[in-house]
Amino acid sequence: MPSTYKKEKPWDTDDIDKWKEDAFTPDQNLGGTFSEESSFATLFPKYRELYLKQSWPMITRTLEKHGIACTLDLVEGSMTVKTTRKTFDPAAILNARDLIKLLARSVPAPQAVKIMEDGTACDVIKIRGLVRNKERFVKRRQRILGPNGSTLKALELLTQTYILVQGNTVSVMGGYKPLKEVRRVVEDCMENIHPIYHIKELMIKRELAKDPALKDENWDRFLPHFKKRNLSRRRKPFVVNEKKAVGKNYTPFPPPQEKSKVDLQIESGEYFLSKAAKERGVREKREEKMKDKMEDRKRKREEAFEAPKEEGEEKKKKKKKRKVEAPVEEVEA
Repeated sequence: MPSTYKKEKPWDTDDIDKWKEDAFTPDQNLGGTFSEESSFATLFPKYRELYLKQSWPMITRTLEKHGIACTLDLVEGSMTVKTTRKTFDPAAILNARDLIKLLARSVPAPQAVKIMEDGTACDVIKIRGLVRNKERFVKRRQRILGPNGSTLKALELLTQTYILVQGNTVSVMGGYKPLKEVRRVVEDCMENIHPIYHIKELMIKRELAKDPALKDENWDRFLPHFKKRNLSRRRKPFVVNEKKAVGKNYTPFPPPQEKSKVDLQIESGEYFLSKAAKERGVREKREEKMKDKMEDRKRKREEAFEAPKEEGEEKKKKKKKRKVEAPVEEVEA
């Protein structure tokens, strides 16, 4: 049934953002105080101690607006946030947890405090485990920064986020969708894909989003497709002949298994002999080897006492052979 309530709505104009979420106020907290206390704690490195000590009053004032209590323990090196009876926003404690996490990762306090605003989220990307080699990791981490931080600045402008590369992590602050884009760029950079490719893609997407005609179309035909150029260093032949490489008598079956020492003893019958018989057989073999060695030594000793052959005897033998051979040739003639 068609609606009969069709009236003009002068208050509903095109400049109104219907998706905008209003800030959560204490008047909207109908449930009152929380029944249980929630708290989060995190450790911070030693070099952050002096900075946190100086900026802690400003952090405390910011958290008091949301009814969150915070403590800085310089002995244990930890920061703690917890709910109080004045806490009215259930999500405030989660934002406070992200705040101390960012402060521990060397994010400046004025920037980290912005996490308490609605629509701002954070993501701490761990990059050390993505690359095994230390030198390679340092080079790829430097690619995120670029020369004089130009690559990092371009990413921040295109995604409208705040990015900080510190140690083994990359801290990002911004909207939910830009956080996913930055994470993809950082992880691909660690996998040896340069961030400049993603920056070009983001620039093209931003220009296409401004065009109302192309706003609802597929953008794949406009985006660049980069081919992977780093080829394998190993030379691959054009034609691989397995039979030629292995041999003419190629068989897919493995060679027969060699017989073990026990199998050879069973075949010869030695395995079933008694201990005394085995020892006797070993002794006989040893004596035979010794006998052969002694005969070889004796033969070598006797060679030294043999008389050398004289030259005169060899010539006489040759002459006799010629005299005998001559009449045989005459008879044949």
